[in-house]
Parts: sequence; structure tokens; C-alpha cells
Amino acid sequence: MYVKKIAPSLNCGLDLVGEVLYGKWKIRILWFIHEGHLRPSELQRKIPDATRRVLNVQLKELEDHELVTRTIYPVMPPKVEYHLTDFGKTLIPLIQSIGIWGDEHQERLRRVILKKNELTF
Repeated sequence: MYVKKIAPSLNCGLDLVGEVLYGKWKIRILWFIHEGHLRPSELQRKIPDATRRVLNVQLKELEDHELVTRTIYPVMPPKVEYHLTDFGKTLIPLIQSIGIWGDEHQERLRRVILKKNELTF
């Protein structure tokens, strides 16, 4: 498993949030679990650009940060579901606010993202 070479800076709330939510898919994973997509295969369908391995790693990190819990059902084949913890549920209003902000500014955001991508090619 990957181990960071430099210790994270945890001097303020923004540093802590960044450490917990750093990862391309974590915010979307939390939102989709909130919406009721509890199984890894459902999350994979909702986020097709994420590989199964990356989803599993990020789910494990969210579990380690106590934002989600994993339930394994003793059936064949094994069934796994993820649920938000009470702590994880406290993030949902923030994620919703970020989504609303993105919707309100989507034209501008698309323009600057496309412009940035044109410069890198």
C-alpha cells in the first residue's frame, strides 16, 4: 500500500478536510451512498470513469476516516454494502452546497476548464 513520504499538514480545518476528502471520486461516492447506491457495483455504474480498484481504495479511506461503514452479508456470493455514518451524514449539506454552486456557475467553470485543457495540449 502507498505510504506518503511527507506527513500531512493538519494545522487547520481546511487541511483536515482536504486530507479526508482528497481523492477524485470521494465526494461523488459520499453523495451516491447518500442517494441509496450502497453496493460497489452500483457505485461503479454511477461513476464509470473510476476503476474498481480506485473505488475500493477510496471506499476504504472513507471507512478509515469514519465517514462510511461497510456491512458484509454472509451469503454466496458475498454481498457488501456501504452506509454513511452519522459523522459522514454531516458532510451531505456541504456537498449539496458545492453542487448548487457548481450548477449556478457551470457555464463559466466549463469555459475555464476547456480553456485550461486547450493550453495543455
